[in-house]
Amino acid sequence: MDLTTILLVALGLSLDAVAVSLASSCCAPRVDLRQAISLSLLFGLFQALMPLAGWLAGLGFKSLIADFDHWVAFILLAFIGGRMIVESRRDGKSRRQPARLGWMTMLGLALATSIDALAVGLSFSALRVDIVLPALLIGTVTFVLSLLAAIAGRRFGARLAGRAELLGGLILVVIGVRILIEHLRAG
Repeated sequence: MDLTTILLVALGLSLDAVAVSLASSCCAPRVDLRQAISLSLLFGLFQALMPLAGWLAGLGFKSLIADFDHWVAFILLAFIGGRMIVESRRDGKSRRQPARLGWMTMLGLALATSIDALAVGLSFSALRVDIVLPALLIGTVTFVLSLLAAIAGRRFGARLAGRAELLGGLILVVIGVRILIEHLRAG
């Protein structure tokens, strides 16, 4: 998998956390820079660790799915992206957060936004992609974009949260289709 594709996956996965950062900082008026950094660090950490966990889990049964690994990657990415697209169309009221984000809330948000990365890690394992660079890039991209979103969120969050999640979903679906087409052409 080339660097451009890995960066696009990182961007797609990070936009879920970006949407939450925008919404959280928009709806929680007391989100200061320290809290924005903490939330972004948690998002980046969880987004880096979950693909690693998925990749390790995939090693156990990689030989069982070698003949149809491209279909597994396509289905997982299309499902994750499709779910993000559906979520982006939900009423914005479901995105509201309390006035102050506590550590438990931030941990819950980081876990919830990183579940998709677990499945992506499984896809990377099926495709025999070395996980170190993708995990680092996914975590770094998520941290940077989430921090920028949290800072900008107080001003623009309510209008952009759904669009960021929609864009992330579309990117993951397109990547899934690209993987499928590349493997079908090669085979």
